[in-house]
Amino acid sequence: MADLVQRLTVPGLPDWSGLLLLGLLALFGVAFLLMPFSVFGLKGRLELLEVQLDEIQADLRILTAREPLPGRRISSDEGWAEPPPRVSPTDAEAPNAPPPIPPPAAWPGARTRTEPRIDWPRGGR
Repeated sequence: MADLVQRLTVPGLPDWSGLLLLGLLALFGVAFLLMPFSVFGLKGRLELLEVQLDEIQADLRILTAREPLPGRRISSDEGWAEPPPRVSPTDAEAPNAPPPIPPPAAWPGARTRTEPRIDWPRGGR
């Protein structure tokens, strides 16, 4: 033990300081190994996976409930909903047409923009 204390001694500090540093390092290592997953951010991911797994299991239960039993026959109309009756539009009811687009707003007293006219020389220089 005295040899271990001599090897761990930090120059300028008491003889027991090396052992104290080694003990703290060992305690930190044990705490790191026993640390809960939530510290690493894995707890949230694991909970998300658990929720997704529950949803998948619920979907599977629904699908297996829909499956027919091996000896049971399915009638042709089982599982189908009747479509709603088609109603033809009356004369008073016009088909859906888009509303007319109003012209852009004009500010009172604002001049309209005009492009400058370039008057090129007409003579053939």
